Amino acid sequence: MEKGYVHVYTGNGKGKSTAAVGLAVRALCAGMSVYVGQFVKNMKYNETKIESLFPKLKVEQLGSGCFIFREPSQKDIDMAREGLDRCTEILASGQYDVVILDEINIALYFRLISVKDVVEAVRNRKPNVEVVLTGRYAPQEIIDMADLVTDMQEVKHYYQQGVLSRDGIDK
Repeated sequence: MEKGYVHVYTGNGKGKSTAAVGLAVRALCAGMSVYVGQFVKNMKYNETKIESLFPKLKVEQLGSGCFIFREPSQKDIDMAREGLDRCTEILASGQYDVVILDEINIALYFRLISVKDVVEAVRNRKPNVEVVLTGRYAPQEIIDMADLVTDMQEVKHYYQQGVLSRDGIDK
């Protein structure tokens, strides 16, 4: 690609990470290389298994786990900052055609990392690198920087009926 664009998938609806994985598969099938840095997450969700199917895919988990029901710890903060440093290097290197920063908006929302540092990392990437930032609560600065923003809104969800995450569908 001559020019890479910046995508943001945000909102309270389901499917932000799923959309990013779909874009990754599309890029991989076109012969591109893809890096996925998963902020906050440390559980091996099913999508991490596709790394074994595609030699041009690298998935790294950059978090210590979900902290929805607790305050983020110093470990959460340190891992997010180290993860952003790693992603900043990858973006600048041009080693990958597509770089997905999964759940980075959650890391921003909980102030594990700064918006300024994320914007700078994305702006200082190699010009041909396509970037995808996912997660609820995308800050306005991230939306303003993006070339494409998709706001996924929940209209109805089976969680409201007591259905938990289902293997292969939700995780």
